[in-house]
Amino acid sequence: MIAMEVKQHQFFINGEWIEGEKHYDLIAPYNKEVIAHIPLADEDTVEKAVASAKAATDKMKKLTLLERSTILEKVVAIFTEKQEECAKILAFENAKPIQMARGEIQRTIETYKFAAEEAKKIAGEVIPMDAAKNGAGRFGFTKKEPLGVIAAITPFNFPFNLVAHKLGPAFAMGNTVVLKPASQTPLSAIMTAKIFEEAGLPGGALNLVFGSGRTVGDALVTHEDIKMVTFTGSVPVGKGIREKAGLKRVTLELGSNSAVILDHADDLAEVAAKCANGAFSYSGQTCISVQRVYVKDKFYDAFMDALTKEVEDIKVGNPLHEDTVVSALIHEQEAERVEKWIQEVSKEQVARGGERSGSVIQPTVLTNIDSHFSVIRDEAFAPIMVVNKYETWEEAVELVNDSQYGLQAGVFTDSLQKAFQAVDDLEVGGVIINDIPTYRVDHMPYGGVKNSGTGREGIRFSMDEMSELKLGVMNLN
Repeated sequence: MIAMEVKQHQFFINGEWIEGEKHYDLIAPYNKEVIAHIPLADEDTVEKAVASAKAATDKMKKLTLLERSTILEKVVAIFTEKQEECAKILAFENAKPIQMARGEIQRTIETYKFAAEEAKKIAGEVIPMDAAKNGAGRFGFTKKEPLGVIAAITPFNFPFNLVAHKLGPAFAMGNTVVLKPASQTPLSAIMTAKIFEEAGLPGGALNLVFGSGRTVGDALVTHEDIKMVTFTGSVPVGKGIREKAGLKRVTLELGSNSAVILDHADDLAEVAAKCANGAFSYSGQTCISVQRVYVKDKFYDAFMDALTKEVEDIKVGNPLHEDTVVSALIHEQEAERVEKWIQEVSKEQVARGGERSGSVIQPTVLTNIDSHFSVIRDEAFAPIMVVNKYETWEEAVELVNDSQYGLQAGVFTDSLQKAFQAVDDLEVGGVIINDIPTYRVDHMPYGGVKNSGTGREGIRFSMDEMSELKLGVMNLN
């Protein structure tokens, strides 16, 4: 793995790059080398960032829709120029295989493009006041206004695109942001801030701080000038944010344990390939990665044969190698946790993989696992897939719903009736028919039920979350 130049980085506050007093070493997950020195914020730093964002709210609110859109279009253009540089940042800071890293940057570009387009469409509606007895002669209308200062707290796994899902709609709507990225992925946030600076975003509209959730996160969540917290991450942290946020608006994108029902398929090899891709790409570190697959009993053996062939061909190794699919998990402690989960089941239930080397878990397929085991009950966030068989459709639906999570599910079927039943009966935020739950495009509404979170992302839907609806009524009598 080619070494990165080790730099000491800065905060971005009020349009300026500011030195920190204390720093931490950023360690590459794959080769364990120091790749950067990142400043640690204290409460005073957070206070300066929030004050800067608050001072910039008037400037952002007064930008025309065209001016907001133009800034976002410039961001799109700069990201397009820097695609390979951004992809390599991902390969170093979170060990994302380079091909998948390029895919994330392409999605990031598309996400900001959607934001630029949606910025021009902000509008209210006319309210028919005369539908009420005392409404004659009155004209009612609504308009959408920015909330103000938004705290964005983002995870390590898609640090460019999930930041884009916070910043894009926030700026399109005319808000300002204080961004706290995951401690493992600050370099992508720094690059993003530099791109917005180059694109002409008003100073103070974006403020970037680094540090622990206990210090920086809590200071943001409880600050009286923060109007909304948008968070993507773990369930315990999300619940803590909800408890501490008070009357602030909160959007939470939390965990998952995504399932697939294989009811029928003309090409089992194709379904197996999709499931393997959904389970093992980027080492399964995706909220909607395939973790549970429920296969109709008559297809089970054929599906397992096809899946085994797919898993045999998965390349494990250096994230900078073009053919790598599985690399290191984000921290070695995560790999140790997953290894313990695998060891909970019997050796006969490990159909493929199961070995750990440092931070790397081999692609693992487990079979016939009861619902009380961790690999079924909890979110793995690792290259693990559980394959169980079922007899009836009703049983399959019940198995999918037997989870504390409900983000997305996939269903393969040739029955239109079962497809609609799945949409009705599965307790998830999104049902993907004849594809895996890992499917996502960046303008669709995305979010879950149960412990998978509250609110929806997807640019237009996020903009609704990040706006205040105001009513105007004119008495024309």
